[in-house]
Amino acid sequence: MNRLVVTALNLGIGAVLVFGLSACNRDANADGGVDATTQQAPAQDAPAYARVVSVTPVHQAASAPRQECHDEVVTQKAPVKDTHQIAGTAIGAVVGGLLGNQVGGGKGRTLATVAGAAGGGYAGHEIQKNHQENNTVSSTQKHCTTVNDNTGDRVVAYDVSYEYKGVTRTVRMDHDPGDRLQVQEGVVSVSDAH
Repeated sequence: MNRLVVTALNLGIGAVLVFGLSACNRDANADGGVDATTQQAPAQDAPAYARVVSVTPVHQAASAPRQECHDEVVTQKAPVKDTHQIAGTAIGAVVGGLLGNQVGGGKGRTLATVAGAAGGGYAGHEIQKNHQENNTVSSTQKHCTTVNDNTGDRVVAYDVSYEYKGVTRTVRMDHDPGDRLQVQEGVVSVSDAH
């Protein structure tokens, strides 16, 4: 009977030890004692890591449309002030009449004056008309166009989803962290963990 009691006591002590150790392990795991990426218990001061689930780049347009301007010289026909060339006709008639008056004498002089005035008037009219048609004015005008520099988007940040102790969270970072993040009390503590 003694042997049976000793065996029963040994079994009881063994059972207590097994249940006691498993309870300690459960308490250690509940406190985050096992690193999710390595499945090993961290040292006393070792950092804890979360597993990165996804990394999504955040894009921003590289540049906005802009105005591009340049000056251009534009030549136009000058506006005509005397559309019937009256000044040219009058000046030509006076000059022609004076020249015709210098020719001949008597009725011939009168006829030469009238013919000179008529010829001078026609010549003055044509000279002014030709001058007006070839008279141009130049001006500088500013022309602007909208230019799109589509150099593509650039990545300005990363939205990182990570899992720690069965909870998934998201954080925005300035770089791609890799496959794990260092965490402290469930929150990312070191942004450059790899």
